[in-house]
Amino acid sequence: MAKVNTRTTVLRLDGTGAVGARDSLAAEEPLEIRVGGRQVAVTMRTPGDDFDLVAGFLLSEGAVRGREQLARMRYCTDNRHGDDGHEHDPYNIVEVDLSPDAPEPSWSLHRNTFTSSACGICGKSSIESVRATACWSVADDPVTITPEVLYSLPDRLRERQKMFDSTGGLHGAGLFEADGTILIAREDVGRHNAVDKVVGWALREGRLPLRGALLAVSGRASFELVQKAAAAGIPVLAAVSAPSSLAVDLAETAGVTLAGFVRGQRANVYTRPDRIALP
Repeated sequence: MAKVNTRTTVLRLDGTGAVGARDSLAAEEPLEIRVGGRQVAVTMRTPGDDFDLVAGFLLSEGAVRGREQLARMRYCTDNRHGDDGHEHDPYNIVEVDLSPDAPEPSWSLHRNTFTSSACGICGKSSIESVRATACWSVADDPVTITPEVLYSLPDRLRERQKMFDSTGGLHGAGLFEADGTILIAREDVGRHNAVDKVVGWALREGRLPLRGALLAVSGRASFELVQKAAAAGIPVLAAVSAPSSLAVDLAETAGVTLAGFVRGQRANVYTRPDRIALP
């Protein structure tokens, strides 16, 4: 199995001198996703919880809607050599077989379609694409939360980021109940992968749609993260940093409560503020 972190030698400077030291680095390795024998995506990720990551990715791409449509998931341990003839780590390839009733996937969309601000996609068409593949309505979710619960989410997530403590180089994502009780937390070098891991866990546990749930992320709120929240039926997304304009547009359209700059006793609520129960 691939390592989740590694050790290296560094020259540590502290203003008074320099000393050699050992440091931990978060592992980053490629994960190839194959569906029915066909390569559909390659993403750079921190190894661990790979099946959850793949399940979350397939949900956000509209390829599956429930765990029963994931007929089989496995590492490609029977094929250590790629098309280039070189040996590959079998734990960097996940093969997925979908059930016959799974929707016919459209693989014209790739991992970077909704993440890169430089990809040149049209905001309106992107939002329409998400609406066309949405499985559940988030807008009518009646959940409300107190400001205190909202403020508490980053710290509660941070408490579960054990790998961040040793490497300082990982994003975190966590699912919470409306009272702030944490359900699951995951870490990864990619913020979208961290969200895929928690959403994929919920999919594989048969918890979708995640009505009444809260999603907290350690970084900024991009369009893709709002997309993933909506795809999983999550009505509230809280981010430590800023949202993008397209993320706000999608949250408004989908009916997701989007909060940014959630730090200390402060937060900006950009969409659906009616879910915040003010005194």
